[in-house]
Amino acid sequence: MFKKILIANRGEIACRVIKTARKMGIATVAVYSDADRDALHVSMADEAVHIGPAPANQSYIVIERIMAAIKETGAEAVHPGYGFLSENAKFAGALDAAGVAFIGPPVGAIEAMGDKITSKKLAAEANVSTVPGYMGLIEDADEAIKIAAQVGYPVMIKASAGGGGKGMRIAWTDEETREGFQSSKNEAASSFGDDRIFIEKFVTQPRHIEIQVLGDSHGNCIYLGERECSIQRRNQKVIEEAPSPFLDPETRRAMGEQAVALAKAVDYCSAGTVEFIVDGDKNFYFLEMNTRLQVEHPVTELITGQDLVEHMIRVAAGDKLSLTQDDVKLNGWAIESRLYAEDPYRSFLPSIGRLTRYRPPEEVAEPTHAVRNDTGVYEGGEISMFYDPMIAKLCSWAPDRAAALDVMREALDEFEIEGIGHNLPFLSAVMDHPKFIAGDMTTAFIEEEYPDGFAGAELDGAALARLAAAAAAMFRVVEIRRARISGRMSNHERVVGTDWVVSLQGTDFPVKIAADREGATVTFEDGKARRVASDWVPGRSLAILDVDGAQMALKVEARSEGFRIRYRGADLDVKVRTPRIAELARLMPEKLPPDTSKMLLCPMPGVVVSIAVAEGDEVQEGQALATVEAMKMENVLRAEKKAVVARINAEPGASLAVDDVIMEFT
Repeated sequence: MFKKILIANRGEIACRVIKTARKMGIATVAVYSDADRDALHVSMADEAVHIGPAPANQSYIVIERIMAAIKETGAEAVHPGYGFLSENAKFAGALDAAGVAFIGPPVGAIEAMGDKITSKKLAAEANVSTVPGYMGLIEDADEAIKIAAQVGYPVMIKASAGGGGKGMRIAWTDEETREGFQSSKNEAASSFGDDRIFIEKFVTQPRHIEIQVLGDSHGNCIYLGERECSIQRRNQKVIEEAPSPFLDPETRRAMGEQAVALAKAVDYCSAGTVEFIVDGDKNFYFLEMNTRLQVEHPVTELITGQDLVEHMIRVAAGDKLSLTQDDVKLNGWAIESRLYAEDPYRSFLPSIGRLTRYRPPEEVAEPTHAVRNDTGVYEGGEISMFYDPMIAKLCSWAPDRAAALDVMREALDEFEIEGIGHNLPFLSAVMDHPKFIAGDMTTAFIEEEYPDGFAGAELDGAALARLAAAAAAMFRVVEIRRARISGRMSNHERVVGTDWVVSLQGTDFPVKIAADREGATVTFEDGKARRVASDWVPGRSLAILDVDGAQMALKVEARSEGFRIRYRGADLDVKVRTPRIAELARLMPEKLPPDTSKMLLCPMPGVVVSIAVAEGDEVQEGQALATVEAMKMENVLRAEKKAVVARINAEPGASLAVDDVIMEFT
């Protein structure tokens, strides 16, 4: 077995690999860029080597810098994680030439499967179901339009060396094909150093289901069930689960056997994933094979009890697999929520900055439930614009899907993140969405269910009433604290009133509070009383309350006349007033936000890639105005209405902050 391995990656996956290596008694080496000097993976590893400037193309994907770090530290093997150099055959070849083990598949398998065009052809030869498309290289946008017309719209434009949603676009028209082709090429070149593009038919109403395979160098290969990855945004997975709520045992077996057949066709060893598109009739089509560990591998580990990273390390050391296909048993249900530094209230645009608060829920592993949080950040750390926006992967496990959902809901409720925009409220909202609860979803779920973006969840009447009771009880505690501090009366109970009006989500709840040593009874106008108990004190940002025997975890921030409360995807300004003040408040005029309708504002911190118009140009609704790159993704900014460009304030190459004015209109 290896004595020392180097992790050629960063963030949560580097931390994940370090944990398993530590468990196996293997020393670890981290590599880091200027931006990651104080990163968590650097402090966790036994050694760390600086490899260059912040941009990945000057550090993490420069093979020579990684090889120098290996030589400096004497590492015997390298785990590439995912992304960066994980599917780079040239890197695997350089390691082999240097006598260093690659904790991944052989070069031939990477070349065959890592290239999406070649893998499609090999899959067809291995009798694996494939999606119709054009597998040849496409030279320019004009050729792309011709091919798209032959394949038939809609089509998927994809980077041959792609992965992680980078370099992918769906096109429904010639114009979208032209624009998508260029954007895909740009992203592919930036992310993978390879701008080759191919086109395939986009299967409508598809589900994205993938099979985990595991092979060794002795000819053994097995599959470890499937993962449902249909909840996606811009082809980037957001929520995954294992098993899929859609598959039956027969389809699972058929997909698994095809995945293994494909892996054996290229003498695959190590962990890998064969991805399929599955239609509503359970017809499945090969999409691609990722010759690496997947981001969502924890859900497979949770339902199989297997440590995939440990298997990868042992296979790379020449060991045979320690289990057969008959040994693979699927136990319970697991769900993974990807927490991204993306603001759901601003069209999921990237957010960067300092994590002023980062308090994940406690990790547990009990026979009845489990919570796991894979992360590479810490409170006080920075989220950089140079890398993937992932903050953490929160996972839940329970004996069945309904229970796993409950565990995930509670874990998300208790997860505190402040300082940056993040998608946690959106994840909470999805967990309560009727279609998701029913397992009725396709890869178009987010697009179809949130066509106008995400503006926060709308709580139902029962949840609002429970929240109103909790807010009233907490406000009473605040008022008692104020009475004590002011010294208005020695018997502060006489100072704090019993009649209040709680206003939230456009609804007023007149209530009466009766308190005792164990808690408070909050009685509503209809006579229904709700019992609230908690040890919450003012200043505490997370309130755990018992409301009528059920736990509620609320993120609480004190505000004038009440609180800001975040719960189950809702972000609420909760007012608690006396009846008279509530009556007067209804007469107050609403304050309107400033008018920015004649400006194009930068929606996220990023770099201007291009400006598509000039001063004096008349633009139409939907016309592309500018392209801004942030966190390795290009974002095309479009005109919201017909206008004339009066002034352009930014130029290509400029670094902009949120709400910087790019151009003005008349």
